[in-house]
Amino acid sequence: MKILETHIVPAISKEIRLQEYAVSIFTSIPSRSGLKKVIKKGLILIDGQQASTGDWVKKGQKIDLLQAANPTKKIFPLDLNILFEDEHLAVIHKPVGYPTSGNYFKTIENALPHNLKTSKEIDALPAPLPAHRLDTPTAGLLVCAKTRRALIKLQEAFSKRNIQKTYFALVHGEAKDSQLIDSVIDEKPARTLVKPLELFKIKEESYTLVEANPLTGKTHQIRIHLSRSGFPIVGDKIYGIEESGFFQNKNLFLFSAGIKFTHPITQHPLHLEIMLPKRFRNLRNYRVH
Repeated sequence: MKILETHIVPAISKEIRLQEYAVSIFTSIPSRSGLKKVIKKGLILIDGQQASTGDWVKKGQKIDLLQAANPTKKIFPLDLNILFEDEHLAVIHKPVGYPTSGNYFKTIENALPHNLKTSKEIDALPAPLPAHRLDTPTAGLLVCAKTRRALIKLQEAFSKRNIQKTYFALVHGEAKDSQLIDSVIDEKPARTLVKPLELFKIKEESYTLVEANPLTGKTHQIRIHLSRSGFPIVGDKIYGIEESGFFQNKNLFLFSAGIKFTHPITQHPLHLEIMLPKRFRNLRNYRVH
């Protein structure tokens, strides 16, 4: 196996076991749980011998971190639009109709190796991974990690709500005022800021294009909140109404169009936006002036 990192133990003041000593010596293993996993997999060597968590560390020992075997991954050859990519992460445009990940072949996760370059960083993941998810019927910007450090830090940033996402949705009805929807989902607080942008009239029915900014991150949050507020999203087969006429058999009109965050490794600000899909733009002929 390939050696990823090597550490020579300097003079140490007291005896210490490997599971305590090695927490911070490898850049690609930033956590105690991560260290335990690689030791359990036999990926840590002490002076060439497979190590265990209870081994005592001594001055002058050579501790090696091995690269895990890369299982053969089936690659889904779906071409994706890449908005940003470096050695640590990428932001791609997820199309409608594909799950982000899961026990399927045709997923965005399985399409990432077909579209992204292999990272040259020492903690490169065997294959890129989505750092969050978009629902299967939802299209738009998806952040993906190419290294272990980036994945961990991105997931932390999402959990702490340090990544701002902007969605656009076409909803039934005439939404006139901005509102902060504060409604519990799965017994946990959930908040979404909604701002009406444009009004449309199609066959005597009113529809509104709204901007939605989720301030928390619950599953289906925007879809649930808009439905509860009386403005279900067009094409929402779970929380919406049965569509007929103009929107019959149409996909969900929800799009992740903007994302703003600090790059977890370089600390550079990133603010990416993408144009609304054609099916949104085609509604301009029905705009109420």
